[in-house]
Amino acid sequence: MKIIVLGSGVVGTTSAYFLARAGHEVTVIERQDGAALETSFANAGEVSSGMAAPWAAPGIPMKALRWLAMRHSPLVVRPSFDPRMWRWLMQMLGNCNPASYAVNKSRMVRLAEYSRDCLIALREETGIAYDHRSKGTLQVFRNPRQLDEAQDDIAVLQRYGVPHALFDAAGCETVEPALARVRGKIVGGLHLPCDETGDCFKFTQALAQMAKGLGVVFRNKVEIRRLLHEGDAVTAVDTSLGELKADAFVMALGSYSPLMLAPLGIKIPVYPVKGYSITLPIIDAASAPESTIMEETYKVGITRLGERIRVGGTAEIAGYDLRLHEARRATLVHAVSELFPGGGDVEKATFWCGLRPMTPDGTPVIGPTRYRKLFLNTGHGTLGWTMSCGSARVLADLVSGRAPEIDTEGLSIERYRP
Repeated sequence: MKIIVLGSGVVGTTSAYFLARAGHEVTVIERQDGAALETSFANAGEVSSGMAAPWAAPGIPMKALRWLAMRHSPLVVRPSFDPRMWRWLMQMLGNCNPASYAVNKSRMVRLAEYSRDCLIALREETGIAYDHRSKGTLQVFRNPRQLDEAQDDIAVLQRYGVPHALFDAAGCETVEPALARVRGKIVGGLHLPCDETGDCFKFTQALAQMAKGLGVVFRNKVEIRRLLHEGDAVTAVDTSLGELKADAFVMALGSYSPLMLAPLGIKIPVYPVKGYSITLPIIDAASAPESTIMEETYKVGITRLGERIRVGGTAEIAGYDLRLHEARRATLVHAVSELFPGGGDVEKATFWCGLRPMTPDGTPVIGPTRYRKLFLNTGHGTLGWTMSCGSARVLADLVSGRAPEIDTEGLSIERYRP
């Protein structure tokens, strides 16, 4: 089939690649000058299937109140009159119960584990390079209460057979030796040895080149205006190049997907949650992380990417606002300086933000819509990099009329129907 993919972030680009491998003629439409220049550009760098979990969890409402009072808060809410913001927040709060959390996390872990396996297979087949490391994730706890609160997540990992180990402070130092230099600041950690790290931007750019080798056409700097339909079938996309027709269309516009879908009467509860990152050059390798640290207090990821350290975090609910706030930079600098002092040059750090497309239950939306020819692959939140290859494989199978290799229960738009 002739297929148009809307968006060339990591989700859109992987979708295009796997659709082309399935034998389709694929065109990607992108408003930027190339792939991965928005939300996929400078994320935290984690491919963390073991850390796949919804933000909507039991106890989060009370934690959120504590976070909002912190100087270096992991949560920032900038109230507006946008009814979508408040509706999304209420839906998220509605998922903050044990039953919903268990269901949502199980869906996310299933997809994330599959996606990691797809990424490994892709790397072995193609030799794609992106500052990749396979040394796992270490979630570090600063107090015993955080250790206790991790037990529910550990139970899910056990249920799905995800390798993990709970360490005391000394055990954490065996995984991340630089932590010995700040002994006394952490009490323990949860190690997920199968997690990986890598530069999402480098990966997406390299995969886009490989996709071109399969015949994929990337049309960059093109404005996407609206989807056109006749009856119950989408027939074309109206762009600054004119109307482009295809046999199928894949919506992979991240946080902007619901804006494009709304005129068709399709409502998906995807809302932008802004995340920030800094990237700093390593100046002392022995004082830098070996892989990824998840700092539980500030909800910050600290990742080694080649000769750089990427520090990512903050959930800022502020609509489509892309302004960089210096207070968020201060939080990221504080987190990396606390655990890895002297590892990187914070004075030379670059500062960035991106809009994560979040669903209130944490699970992305993948699959067909009520309009024939229109498919979704969006709403991955903080896990677009982690889930990209698996989501693209599932999407390519569904578009091609094949049964996906994993159970897709709970991934489609149907879960939002009354």
